[in-house]
This record gives sequence, structure tokens and C-alpha cells, in this order.
Amino acid sequence: MRFLSKVKFLILAKFVLSKNNIKMKSETLILGSTGSIGYAFATNLISKNIPITILVRDLEKANSLFKGSPLVEIIKGNVQDLALLKQISKDKKYIFHGINYPYNKWFGNMDLATQKIIEVASENNAMIIFPGNVYNYGNLPMIKEDSLENPCSKKGALRVEIEKMLRDAAQAGKCKVLNVCLPDFWGPNVLNEGIRPVFENALAGKALPYMIRTDIPHQLVFTKDAAEIMVRLMQKDTVQPYEKYNYGGQIQPDMKSFLNRISRLANTPEEISVHSKWIFSVLGLFLPMMKEVKEMLYLFEGTVILDDAKVRKIFPDFRETPLDEAITETLNWFKNYHS
Repeated sequence: MRFLSKVKFLILAKFVLSKNNIKMKSETLILGSTGSIGYAFATNLISKNIPITILVRDLEKANSLFKGSPLVEIIKGNVQDLALLKQISKDKKYIFHGINYPYNKWFGNMDLATQKIIEVASENNAMIIFPGNVYNYGNLPMIKEDSLENPCSKKGALRVEIEKMLRDAAQAGKCKVLNVCLPDFWGPNVLNEGIRPVFENALAGKALPYMIRTDIPHQLVFTKDAAEIMVRLMQKDTVQPYEKYNYGGQIQPDMKSFLNRISRLANTPEEISVHSKWIFSVLGLFLPMMKEVKEMLYLFEGTVILDDAKVRKIFPDFRETPLDEAITETLNWFKNYHS
């Protein structure tokens, strides 16, 4: 009997260890996990108990964001290191391409990184999940998945080139590509200069900054909602090697009411400071980044809308995070970020 009990124990132990090993094996490599949309994508998978591998340059930031989660394998390195990228992606089924650079460093970095990601994905026919944006379409007021690309900026032209690289690779059978086009996004860990000062100023009781106009509709997506859509699309049975979807989040009737809503939830005065175009023209003479921002101001002078009827039809049960809940969560994240 004692012998049988020992055998049972060993079998049970082997089963538990095997189960844990299976659980911890990561099929997903996330590039850009400490950035805005990559962080949201990573935390979505973690919330579903799905293990991930992340490649980061800043270990301290990664450890702070993911707080030692056993589901996260952190590897220090640079996406431009092709040998390392090949090594860590060889057993991956999914590669999230959330790599981004400051505007003034896009050229020669964004395109080169994409080429390398395609190369490593091609080695095992992995799926590249790519968060696209509206830059490809210029000031087209309504964008559908099959709308003609017509960029009116240098960065828009580069995005067209990058997406063509991805599409060509997928159609050549080298890899699969899921391209999800998104509008401006906001939420926890969104630290760009359009969003970070809004929430920081709200917490400090200062006027909330915005660009050009606050009196026209503007489409915005809460990053957690965008991540949920991308994960759902990633997990469905993909029929085509290349698939493209729009997800637009919510259309704010005007940015003044949205910004005032943030102020109210932060218990601060409803005050907005609008930066006019000439400020960026002046700053652009001295700061390369401001010169690049000026090129994109057309997106704030008019309304550009992503038609996302296609993805909403696929997931009729999907509902965005209630706006007040999303704002409160973002305020709390920034409060903890600075504590």
C-alpha cells in the first residue's frame, strides 16, 4: 500500500509540474510592452492568465509596470538586435508589433524594425499583430478598411510603406498579419505629450491643455478597450493571411466636454488651455519634435472617423469601458505613477 501511495504521489507531482510548465510556456512575444498600446495588450493577456514574453530596453520600467508577475518573462534588449530577436521569437505563435519611436526618429527606425520583425515571424509563420493608425489616409473624414490611402504627411507616407511591407509579407505566405487601425488613444501608461499633461494637470488642479480646437467631434479609444479587441481578433480563427480591421472606440461630441469631464472626476476646476497652431510653428524652429507634431495638427483641425462596423459585427457582445470608469482608472494610474 505504501508503495502504491508513493507511486500515486509521484504521478500527481509529475502532473502538477507538467501542468505548470504548460501554463508558463509563452506563445506570445510583445514588442513595445512598456509603451501605451503594448502595455494595454500585455495586461489584457495577463488578466486572462496567458503567459507572455516581453523585450525591453528599460528593465526598471518593465519591473515597475508588471510588478514581478510570474506570467511575464522579461528579456532585456533592443528590437534592432536581429540575432536576439530571432532567438526569443523562434517558438512564438504571435508577435505584437507595438514598437514606436519619437516622431523625429521614425525614419530609419520604424521601417527597419518592421523589416526585422517580418524576418523573424517568417521563420515559423507567426502572426504579427500590428496597431495601425489613421495617418495613412490624410484628412479623409470617414475611413473604412478598404478606403484609399492618401497621406498628407511624411509620417503618413511612412506608415503606408510599413503596412505595405506587412501586407506583402503575409500575401507571400511568409507570416500572418493582423492589422488593427486605431484613432488617438488614452488610458493608463499613455505618456505622449497629447495625453500625459491632461491627466497630470487634472490631478494638479491646473488647466487641461489641448491642441487647436475643442468644439468639434473627436474619436478616441481607451487603450484597454483597444487591447480587448486586438486579443479577441488574435484568438479567433483567422481565414486570410492578412486581415485588417478598424476599431474607433468612442466619438466624443466635442473635446471641451470630454476634458471638463476629466476635471470634474479629478475634483478640479473646469479649465482648458488651447494651444494654437502658431505656437507649434515657433517651437518647431528650435525643437525637432515640435516640428514633427506641427505636421500632424490637421488631425485636430477637423474630424476624422474610423468606421468600425466590421469588427463590431464580429463581436456584438463587446461594450466599451464606461467613460467615467475609464477616466477614473486613468487618473488613479497617473496618481500612482507619480507617488
